Amino acid sequence: MNRVEEWCVENDFAGLRLDQAINQKYHDISRTLAHEMIKAGEILLNDASTKPGQKLKGGETVKLTLRCEEESTAIAATPLDFKILYEDKYIVVVDKPAGLVVHPGAGKEKATVVSALLGHTKLSPVGAPTRPGVVHRLDKETSGIMVLAKTREAHRRLAEAFSGRELEKEYMAIIQGHVVNRKGRIEVAIERDKVHRKRMKATAADKGRMAISLFEVVEYLEGATLIKVKILTGRTHQIRVHMAFTGHPLLGDTTYGGKRWHSRTRHFLHSSRLAFNHPITGVKIDLQAPIPEYFATAISELRRNSGAT
Repeated sequence: MNRVEEWCVENDFAGLRLDQAINQKYHDISRTLAHEMIKAGEILLNDASTKPGQKLKGGETVKLTLRCEEESTAIAATPLDFKILYEDKYIVVVDKPAGLVVHPGAGKEKATVVSALLGHTKLSPVGAPTRPGVVHRLDKETSGIMVLAKTREAHRRLAEAFSGRELEKEYMAIIQGHVVNRKGRIEVAIERDKVHRKRMKATAADKGRMAISLFEVVEYLEGATLIKVKILTGRTHQIRVHMAFTGHPLLGDTTYGGKRWHSRTRHFLHSSRLAFNHPITGVKIDLQAPIPEYFATAISELRRNSGAT
């Protein structure tokens, strides 16, 4: 059974963000975990959903739903047709195929990473009922490595690791044109586009959240460049926005100015490596996922057209 905690906010907490106040009141709930719980509707303010950054005045009622580890979800299991790279009783790391969403959104997607894993194993109750176990996300058309939590404690520690930039995240991407510098650092803030709400955009440092990407040229192709990107932050659409900002959007990424590839709008971005300390045992885990076939085919064709060998 779930346990519901109810807290009448004392005046001492006035002026604090809700996620910050939760962390100070309940020491076993980190600020990062509180942020996730608020977004998942597990923490309500005056019986209503709110934002993690909502400032408190004192006197409000906060309700926390603490889900049990064994709680079931309404998500129907679907076939597991992608590779599991690592698994134990605390976490599971998968190689997500392009075209598959991570979790259901607005009740439209039935086949997701979460639904496939729920037919195979249990996932952390944090984020339930639609996002159990989800610590970070990859865009629908982005392929590659992602880790999900199986227990609440693993979820909390992984969330803190992501927030504290304690993981190494590397991607492979095909961008349009030939970038001049073979190596570079992009340090540009990102915010949601107020007109096109599904897009993000580069913005001034005082308006958005700072994002840092390091790129390195792997190979120049015909009208395109294969690059390796290491991200030091994890903002929504970070690599896509940053490369578009440089004038070299991802090939196929029509959302951010990229050209279609053989009439397809699928962008070429692959999470190729993820390295982190296990959230429970502390053992270093370093995993890699080879680029998928469609990605390799595009590289071969662009290489052939460029005359490179």
